[in-house]
Amino acid sequence: MRALVCEAYGPIENLKIRELPEPEPKEGEVLIRVGAAGVSFAAMLGVEGKHQNKPALPYVPGNELAGHVVKLGPGVKGLTAGQRVATGVSQGAFAEYAVATAANVFMIPETMPYAQATNFPTLYPTAYGALKWKANLQPGEVLLVHGAGGGSGLTAVEVGKAMGATVIASAGGADKLKAAHEHGADHLIDYRSQDLRARVLQLTDGRGADVVYDPVGGSAFDTSLRCIAPEGRMIPMGFASGTIPQIPANILLVKNVTVIGFYYGYYSGWGGKGIPSPREKEALARRRAMVVAAQKELIGWFTEDKLRATIAGTFDLADWVQGFELIQQRKVVGKAVLVP
Repeated sequence: MRALVCEAYGPIENLKIRELPEPEPKEGEVLIRVGAAGVSFAAMLGVEGKHQNKPALPYVPGNELAGHVVKLGPGVKGLTAGQRVATGVSQGAFAEYAVATAANVFMIPETMPYAQATNFPTLYPTAYGALKWKANLQPGEVLLVHGAGGGSGLTAVEVGKAMGATVIASAGGADKLKAAHEHGADHLIDYRSQDLRARVLQLTDGRGADVVYDPVGGSAFDTSLRCIAPEGRMIPMGFASGTIPQIPANILLVKNVTVIGFYYGYYSGWGGKGIPSPREKEALARRRAMVVAAQKELIGWFTEDKLRATIAGTFDLADWVQGFELIQQRKVVGKAVLVP
């Protein structure tokens, strides 16, 4: 099969197209013919050796895929060959075939193109889990979303609106703000030309945002601490700015602010160390049940046109550099995908 391989950590341009053996699903796994694979900031960090999870080299990058089931591994039930599915994987999506843990595979509607489906393994459930499970976002609360024109930010805008929040979208440039507005944002802030803190306080009558969803970090996070409401919740979802914030505890104290860590892979069982204990197996089963329920609601929102799953561009596997450049140059509006 054709695959995109990382043989040494470094620039995206150093990846290689290789012919590899088709993988064989082990117990509890399925083999999927990949129809589309999502390009992500996390995948880029992994290739560069900057992600907290470092797979053994060489490896096939890619964490989000959609396609159809080809083969079931031993013990797999509830899935059949030919079903249209999507899933998240810790690696391996940038190839013609990929294996995935069957428990993390979910069916997608016939009306959902594979490219759009790549938004659902991680982006949408990450926003859903962070906002619903962890931040307990309530209808009528104010949600501030940074990086609102990118894949992560747009999904948070849509999920926040579906949950009944008033959404303030912060992004750089008219095109990204236009996209955020089209996806449901109630208010728009161009951080390049407007005072973010002043504008948020103006829009909230001086109170501030109840929840901040921040895939950017850096100065965006620092400013958010100064325009968050009392008892507000901040969710650092990534560091696209390249700067990991250092949190001043005094501000958290005087404003009763909660900073929430959320890693969606924990709920899907990615990155486990060693053989899990019986207690951890039970806990993981409960977390995966939460994921199943979330996916069901998210797919329902898609069929109700509450989620648009915007695609920024579709590229052949051999044109991977073009897909990643959209992220590197901050030109992406929605999600870029590779087609093996």
